[in-house]
Amino acid sequence: MTRPTPTPETLAHRAHAGTPAAPAVTPVAPTGPIRTSGAGSLVKSLEALGVDVVFGIPGGAILPAYDPLYDSTVRHVLVRHEQGGGHAATGYAQATGRVGVCMATSGPGATNLVTPIADAYMDSVPIVAITGQVAKPAIGTDAFQEADIQGITLPITKHNYLVQTAEEIPRILAEAFHLAATGRPGPVLVDIPKDVLQAETTFSWPPTLDLPGYRPTLHPHGKQIREAARLMTTARRPVLYVGGGVLKAGATEGLRKLAELTGIPVVTTLMARGAFPDSHPQHLGMPGMHGTVAAVYGLQRSDLIVALGARFDDRVTGKLDSFAPGAAIVHADIDPAEIGKNRAADVPIVGDARHVIDELISAIEAIGRGEGGEARTADRTEWWAQLDDLRKRYPLGYDEPVDGTLAPQYVIERLGRIAGPDAIYVAGVGQHQMWASQFVSYEKPYTWLNSGGLGTMGYAVPAAMGAKAGRPDATVWAIDGDGCFQMTNQELATCALEGIPIKVAVINNGNLGMVRQWQTLFYGERYSNTDLGTHKHRIPDFVKLAEALGCVGLRCENAADVDKTIEAAMAINDAPVVVEFVVGKDAMVWPMVAAGTSNDEIMFARGVRPAFDEDDI
Repeated sequence: MTRPTPTPETLAHRAHAGTPAAPAVTPVAPTGPIRTSGAGSLVKSLEALGVDVVFGIPGGAILPAYDPLYDSTVRHVLVRHEQGGGHAATGYAQATGRVGVCMATSGPGATNLVTPIADAYMDSVPIVAITGQVAKPAIGTDAFQEADIQGITLPITKHNYLVQTAEEIPRILAEAFHLAATGRPGPVLVDIPKDVLQAETTFSWPPTLDLPGYRPTLHPHGKQIREAARLMTTARRPVLYVGGGVLKAGATEGLRKLAELTGIPVVTTLMARGAFPDSHPQHLGMPGMHGTVAAVYGLQRSDLIVALGARFDDRVTGKLDSFAPGAAIVHADIDPAEIGKNRAADVPIVGDARHVIDELISAIEAIGRGEGGEARTADRTEWWAQLDDLRKRYPLGYDEPVDGTLAPQYVIERLGRIAGPDAIYVAGVGQHQMWASQFVSYEKPYTWLNSGGLGTMGYAVPAAMGAKAGRPDATVWAIDGDGCFQMTNQELATCALEGIPIKVAVINNGNLGMVRQWQTLFYGERYSNTDLGTHKHRIPDFVKLAEALGCVGLRCENAADVDKTIEAAMAINDAPVVVEFVVGKDAMVWPMVAAGTSNDEIMFARGVRPAFDEDDI
């Protein structure tokens, strides 16, 4: 059977359409045959695939690959921990739309990649992880630094390989990049035994792909599109529920056109912030556990939900059996396994979000043309009046701390205003992540990166490093908590040495803030093991730590100094900057839907549920 060969379209690193990312690198012209080693073939394959940077650490099993890498055009960034390399590859991919690449040796090197691989899998991020493995005769003998990384990562990769011969390296690398970047994106692992890297082989390019069962459905079925269009024009209380798949597909321009054509309210999930401008009058904000009241109730009281590249995860739906009880569901996703997984779909649509949105626009316009005019929609005056009233009554906000401490929400709000909509904001996980999603205004796509599905503490600093490496002209701010920051801050040394000047805002409340919030609300204020000591003892001293890692360290402890401190950090562009904002420990993230409860039980503040009129419900 004849197999397809890779093309520039399928194999090039492709930047997101419409982003200021560096231009895509076109693969090299057909090459070979060239006699080389398996390691040489690996490096030449990376060059042919247009890879410009690899994040990794050498070690015994992968060491043969580092010799030809020494002479390669591919930049290698020597990270301080393999987890940092994996998150850097993810940040690179999220910021640029290209496949991120990380590399590690066997055993503990490979297992240190498990967390970032799982993180990329949950958030559908295209990365390729290349790991060394013990020599083939030693596999299965519990050899030094042996781990079955293929078996370990089987549940958290889109696909993975254990390479058997040096001759198949070009094909497997080409397939890995194709799989990672197409369909629903995701991580692919390539495990290569040391003796395969050392073996003599012949390199030639391009190889022939061998993926007979892999055919992602890009174009949706016309019947489903027409039915979805009919529902979208007749529903009186519809909502566009937009997930990260819209960003993955580069469909943000189409989304805006669809929203304005139909006049339907839009909510954007944590993974879709920036897909639709926050300033747009149709945007209700983020739904879910810490979403806006208008977004949560918009979904909850809708009669039609059009889900685009979203998966009805528990953080959005709350208690699933009480979610949006009166809504018909149009669910469009490139992954057919997501449709009907959590919520049954009345109109299931399998396809790439960009194609789905474009065809919905055409179908809705056709409905109007059939009547000799523009697309007609149901009267939604009352629906919009309800939603606008909710937005007015329950805007996002916060109270100033009664003890006079600095409000973390104010810090993040001012950071967003000063750095502006063109900056890239990368958050760790916890309260600071939610505040960053709420109080920074996202006007442009691919400017908000975070660990959404896995919720990985330690994500922000290395992911920001990867984003800055991929988009060096962008201002990149990592917004981190004092807990998350202490997990991966060693990558600041990498940034300093490699000339990757990210900026880090450490929101230091002295605690594991989100855990403390739950202890306040649900555990009788019994604060078991959440005090990190960064307030009381200043251990570590973040300014001194930053300086020790080759960065500029700044500290801000009061509201009057916030703007000038941020501006001072913005003025430094030749070194990484760490700004410690010392904030109060009792600030909480509101609104909140407690885990396992219905979205109907959303709290606007501690113990306070919004007061709704009969028309609202």
